Amino acid sequence: MELYVGQKTSRSLTITPDHVRKYAEISGDQNPLHFDPDFAGKTKFKKLVAQGGLTTGLLHALVAMDMPGPGTVFLSQNWKFTAPVFIGDTITAEAEIKSLHPSKPVTQLAVKITRQDGTLVLEGEAWCYTFENP
Repeated sequence: MELYVGQKTSRSLTITPDHVRKYAEISGDQNPLHFDPDFAGKTKFKKLVAQGGLTTGLLHALVAMDMPGPGTVFLSQNWKFTAPVFIGDTITAEAEIKSLHPSKPVTQLAVKITRQDGTLVLEGEAWCYTFENP
């Protein structure tokens, strides 16, 4: 795929209790905010929150599979979480190419993730490197 400045793509995922459980098994993140409704209910969030790694993981999938595409890894990430993602939310990751290195397969992306109601939950930028298929 030929990449160009201004090119955009997106990818969506509905967060399930199974995603939260599996992520905790892999990462060890057993924070009660993710599993204990009574604990979460006493916080400003009022309900169970998905791990941030599930949110950012959608960006990993977008970069590796959609744009720039297979063989791509992150070089750096600079983003902030602006709102929580709750179990049952559908989140959409979006990326736009801001720059392409003239002599290396390096791409700068503006990234954001929103919930189904339009709430911005993450924003920032990332730099990526794409390995060529040998």
